[in-house]
Amino acid sequence: MVYKKFIEIGTVVYINLGPHAGKLAAIVNVVDQNRLLVNGPCSKVPRCVVNLKQIKITQFRIKMPFGARAGVVGKAWEKANINALWAETKWAKKIESKAKKASLSDYDRYKLMKIRQKRSKIIAAEVRRLKKSAKSQ
Repeated sequence: MVYKKFIEIGTVVYINLGPHAGKLAAIVNVVDQNRLLVNGPCSKVPRCVVNLKQIKITQFRIKMPFGARAGVVGKAWEKANINALWAETKWAKKIESKAKKASLSDYDRYKLMKIRQKRSKIIAAEVRRLKKSAKSQ
């Protein structure tokens, strides 16, 4: 398997630490071996320097020149339709489901537990029925 995610100008990154945690941004410039200049005009991330330890690299890349301004980054972002592509990924769906689960109340968690128990009973009954029919044949 060949590694395809590299730190280069235009790579879209997910910021997982700091004041802009949970947002997408594009790499505009490499400051040094530990810091990057990023900008995310469509996700409300201002042009700022982030540490490499604060980001995760996504599979997306937008075509833009070195050191591009916010307007250029925004146009390239819209042209590449990054927000829609991101929303379709398993990664984004997993983040969304975790947030939804974290926002449940006690009663919602209880209802979810009861639904899971009912589902497990139905599945177990069907498995028993199939095993019984397989034995009789």
